[in-house]
Amino acid sequence: MNVLTESFLKKYIQNNNTNIINLKEKDILTPLAKDYIKDKNINIIYERGNYTMDDIKYKEQHKVNFKERIENKGTENEYKYKFITVFGAKLDHKPEHMTHLRGNLLVFKNHKQIIFRGKMDTLEAKILETQILCKQKGKEKLIEDLQSILSFVRNITRAEVLNTPLEEINLLGLNESQIREISHNPKEHFGIGHEFPDYRMGDLVVYINSIRTLVRETELSAYEAFKDEYGNVSRSDIIRALNRLSSVCWIIMFKIRKDEYL
Repeated sequence: MNVLTESFLKKYIQNNNTNIINLKEKDILTPLAKDYIKDKNINIIYERGNYTMDDIKYKEQHKVNFKERIENKGTENEYKYKFITVFGAKLDHKPEHMTHLRGNLLVFKNHKQIIFRGKMDTLEAKILETQILCKQKGKEKLIEDLQSILSFVRNITRAEVLNTPLEEINLLGLNESQIREISHNPKEHFGIGHEFPDYRMGDLVVYINSIRTLVRETELSAYEAFKDEYGNVSRSDIIRALNRLSSVCWIIMFKIRKDEYL
């Protein structure tokens, strides 16, 4: 299966001095390539005849001739594919290099939203690792706070996959404005200022800081996944939630340093 772009078709037409394109059944045309074919009245000939891929698949599946296919088109007898792609192709089997964006819609595995989901998955793993360390040290209250963060992260993933808005931000019993206030003014709330993390602060601080840095990476991945060509974002709620989560990590680090997780 090949993905054919508009630029490829232009070069092909120019180099071969023809208005005929030969395609295989599973070849995929990008939206711009389809527009180019339509605008230039280019003739498409598929490998197994001058028929559409739908026609060919229907004939093989139902053992009928193409006249019957035309008569049945638009009726309950029309063949239904299992998957569709963002390029408009219809497939019965999911290629290994593609995955589900949502429902039966397939995208390539390097799609920016899929990369973002991978970052979220890694973030979950890091939180779980830190909970193991806390368990070994008997830090039950810290385990509970990390569990709250883990649930928050999973809710972000759920909202992204289902394409639903996030609920109001509330972490460790703090709302969004409280999180900003406390994390931005640690001197007032904890008696210590913002300092670079240091190994002498202890392994728990270092582990939470690792979560914090991964949250920041995930936030940048979210921006890449949901921004348009002008930099506007469709999921500002997800980006804001991750930004507040990194602030919560600072708060936990301050609390550890002040021995509030004994």
